[in-house]
Amino acid sequence: MAHEHIGSEGTATSIATDGDGDAVDVVRGLTADQVASRIASGQTNDVPDRASRSVKDIVRGNVFTRINAILLVLLVIVLATGSVIDGMFGLLIIANSGIGIIQEIRAKKTLDALAIVSQAKPMVRRDGIAVALAPKDVVLDDIIELGSGDQIVVDGEVVSSSALEVDESLLTGEADPVHKIVGESILSGSFVAAGSGAYRATKVGGDAYAAKLAEEASKFTLVHSELRSGIDRILKFITYLMIPAGALIIYNQLFSSGESLGPALNGMVAALVPMVPEGLVLMTSIAFAVGVIRLGKRQCLVQELPAIEGLARVDVVCADKTGTLTENGMRLSELKLADGSADESVIKAALAAMTASDPRPNASVLAIRESLTDDAGWGEATSVAPFSSAKKWSGQSYGVHGNWVLGAPDVLLDPSSEMARLAEEVGSSGLRVLMLGSSNLPVDDSDAPGVVTPEALVVLEQKVRPDAQETLEYFASQRVAVKVISGDNAVSVGAVAGSLGLEGGDRPIDARELPSDQEKLADVLDGATTFGRVRPDQKREMVAALQSRGHTVAMTGDGVNDVLALKDADIGVSMGSGSPATRAVAQIVLLDNKFATLPYVVAEGRRVIGNIERVSNLFLTKTVYSVVLAFLIGITGVLSKMLDFEPLSYPFLPRHVTIAAWFTIGIPAFILSLAPNNERARSGFVPRVMRLALPSGIIIGVTTFIAYVLAHRNHDLTPEQEGTTALITLIMIALWVLAVVARPYVWWKLVLIGGSVAGYLILFALPFTREFFKLDPSNVAATTLAITLGAVGVVLVEVSWWVSARLHGEKRKLFTTPDDLPGEHHHAEAQK
Repeated sequence: MAHEHIGSEGTATSIATDGDGDAVDVVRGLTADQVASRIASGQTNDVPDRASRSVKDIVRGNVFTRINAILLVLLVIVLATGSVIDGMFGLLIIANSGIGIIQEIRAKKTLDALAIVSQAKPMVRRDGIAVALAPKDVVLDDIIELGSGDQIVVDGEVVSSSALEVDESLLTGEADPVHKIVGESILSGSFVAAGSGAYRATKVGGDAYAAKLAEEASKFTLVHSELRSGIDRILKFITYLMIPAGALIIYNQLFSSGESLGPALNGMVAALVPMVPEGLVLMTSIAFAVGVIRLGKRQCLVQELPAIEGLARVDVVCADKTGTLTENGMRLSELKLADGSADESVIKAALAAMTASDPRPNASVLAIRESLTDDAGWGEATSVAPFSSAKKWSGQSYGVHGNWVLGAPDVLLDPSSEMARLAEEVGSSGLRVLMLGSSNLPVDDSDAPGVVTPEALVVLEQKVRPDAQETLEYFASQRVAVKVISGDNAVSVGAVAGSLGLEGGDRPIDARELPSDQEKLADVLDGATTFGRVRPDQKREMVAALQSRGHTVAMTGDGVNDVLALKDADIGVSMGSGSPATRAVAQIVLLDNKFATLPYVVAEGRRVIGNIERVSNLFLTKTVYSVVLAFLIGITGVLSKMLDFEPLSYPFLPRHVTIAAWFTIGIPAFILSLAPNNERARSGFVPRVMRLALPSGIIIGVTTFIAYVLAHRNHDLTPEQEGTTALITLIMIALWVLAVVARPYVWWKLVLIGGSVAGYLILFALPFTREFFKLDPSNVAATTLAITLGAVGVVLVEVSWWVSARLHGEKRKLFTTPDDLPGEHHHAEAQK
């Protein structure tokens, strides 16, 4: 408990007691010996870092997967038959696990390193000096200073308060800040909305309130995304299909074809292995991890990996003016004194006193303080009203020197007054304008600010970011709408947005005139782009209104007033220099504070998701044709018993299905998963992928089966030649599916397709590879049959691709044109 508090807010004196009744010096904080004692007792705030996953968990998560389990069972079956070569697909277990582990550990290191840079560092009093410490270095009974925007990192008890208001909305959902006086408790996970003070840490580490809430939510994870859930649904369905397919094949091999157990098991494994889209999960993990690493190199911290997917779907970006379109730094341009105002020296003294005593100055206060360095000699303020986004003004009372307020002219002034008109005129040129006034009431009075007499306009210059216009042009080219939402004067915001060429920027809307009804608000947002005088609760309402129209919204911000909107947006983007509270709730933190980084972030999200969808077509086509072929062979075996005709064995060995995937899926999929891609992601991942995979897979499966049946009827062919005939047909059509998936073409995609074709020509041409993989294309008639049926399959795949486009209203092109690559400068840079 704190003792002997004084003042209206309860400002504590130097003594408080800890949980054991021992004295703690509130002013000086803990001594080095006291800190060492608490560390030795384990009374520290050492909790697992956000988004961190142990190496042990990473290894376990990548090794013990559904796909690896399926492949391992099939590998054991093949090895039991003594055919080691046919167990080559077992290398996929090592590849799936190894590459996934390596990439995820790299991503973890990137995340952990960036998180250390980004994390909030509370000011802790130790031996009479306030030092910035990492949250994990805080110990029990530490005295922690608080200022506007600071995040409360541990639970505690307030020991000093100067108009301290704490926002607990992230914990309770209640948007109104809570006034805190000495002796009241304060919870981790909340943040300071206004005022200043200090508190003593009473609960640290896992005992803290926010730590308990975040224990499950803070894990490094890839779940909760349409992409991952879609892939999981597909995998479950395939697992269920494999049971009847395997039963059919083994029945056919053993009983219909009369093969011995070894060859029968090999045939069953050869049928089941290609059903498993083993590389799909691997490619997804790699694409996510590489995306995190690439963004990390651009000083962009991805705090939640599913945010990568969300970025790809963004179609509206809500941006603040200050710190986003303009640079954070400002300078005092001039003072415009009101008619009949106090002497200029008094006004400068008032400004100097107000800014000098602010413990946590914002950019505007800093600019004034730097210009007015002389000490006013007014002493300590008798009462203080800290600035908040809701009321748009701050104030200090100085006894005989009067009551002074500083804030938004359009809030403090009569709109019809000459001073208000002048403020709007100055603001219309893009300058930031504050009004200094004297009040008839102390600033902490319940009716403050009371009657305000204007004394002077404080004109501040803001510098427009040099890359802001290019960034806005990029978003326009990508059909991503930008909404400028600012707490500043609407005319000033419009002047900046208009100067940058933002469509509708020259027609700003004052948020005080916005409707409260969500439907009507959404209508306004559809037609306007620039808004001024937006309250924090309105920012939240605007995000909700946009989302109600089906938009995926990214919200950027750096101040306390942005927290609620950042939390509710689909993707919250915080500036690295922003308040700790905004960084805590954002999924993306731009550590370099550059709005111009956002296009690279959006482009990376599109690249990742677009490419995963692209390669999914390849893997799922293979799954479909494997299922079709397995069931056709299996059903033929059952019917052969009933109708008394010669049954068919499965045409391929496991090594055949392994090489069939090398150049049609494996290598091309890896390259395509890392390629440039700037298409905005859409919902409906599974049905859209199956539009190509289902018809293509059926065409390959049926055509391959026909090739095998016709080859089998030619009794002059060996089983090896029969299998080779079917394999040639399959590979030809699968290569064409690759060619379709790679569209629209650029030169390197054509090289990739040509390389894949060359790879198979080499495999079939070299005596060593033909012997090793048991390939025999020597029968001219059989090979001609295979190529003919392959060509028929190619035509059918091509026709189905164009028909699907027509049915679903999709525009498709064979080659990329410059018009297909808007915003190319940003996009090309984003791929480097």
